[in-house]
Amino acid sequence: MTEHILIERRGAVQIIRMNRPDKKNALTRAMYAAFSAALRAADADPEIRVNVVFGVPGAFSAGNDLADFMAVAMGGDGGTEVWDFLLALAESEKPLVSGVDGIAVGIGTTLNLHCDLTFATPRTVFKTPFVDLGLVPEAGSSLLTPALLGRQQAFALLGLGEGFSAERARDAGMIYAVVEEDRLEAETLAAAEAIAAKPPQALKISRDLMRAPRDELIARIKQEGEHFRERLKSDEAKAAFVAFMSRKK
Repeated sequence: MTEHILIERRGAVQIIRMNRPDKKNALTRAMYAAFSAALRAADADPEIRVNVVFGVPGAFSAGNDLADFMAVAMGGDGGTEVWDFLLALAESEKPLVSGVDGIAVGIGTTLNLHCDLTFATPRTVFKTPFVDLGLVPEAGSSLLTPALLGRQQAFALLGLGEGFSAERARDAGMIYAVVEEDRLEAETLAAAEAIAAKPPQALKISRDLMRAPRDELIARIKQEGEHFRERLKSDEAKAAFVAFMSRKK
């Protein structure tokens, strides 16, 4: 486990909180591993009926830690933690609810595509700058986003890399509701508790019927992953990472 992923239980609800505020919740390999472990532990525990994901005020997640990407681009080991996490998301048997405030970049956007309900605040912006970094979509987003938003809105998000406000995301069908910052956690947890109170087997069957076919989703995640790993070592990606790091300095 890592100090940057905090796990809490409230009755039948497991809360997974990304907690790396100094880096706007940019996810490291250790954070991915801890997140995956929490999702799989919930699947194995009949007392947990719902998972809830939060970030910190103003930052749900800035995406993958670019230092990890940079290491792979320069010939380092890519590790398996990210891909294990994406599969854990796709295979999760328990409903997943998220409360998003502020920055939601890359995986900070795409993990919400796997959520059954997402609440976001008015200051939230969803953005996936994969192409700008010389990369491709991940987390099955190339399959899930066109199904949710339609092809042109999906292209605006994943291809153009446009930022989607919370209101635009809600109106497009990408998230469930927009709530004020001071109500985000209360509204998200109230929804999770309502889900947890439902008959679990009826809910599971209903959820499975509504979700994308799992085999197709997992196949797409693996296909994206192959392209993603190749792109990480491409000249385009290396140049984009160097430019980004230079701007930060």
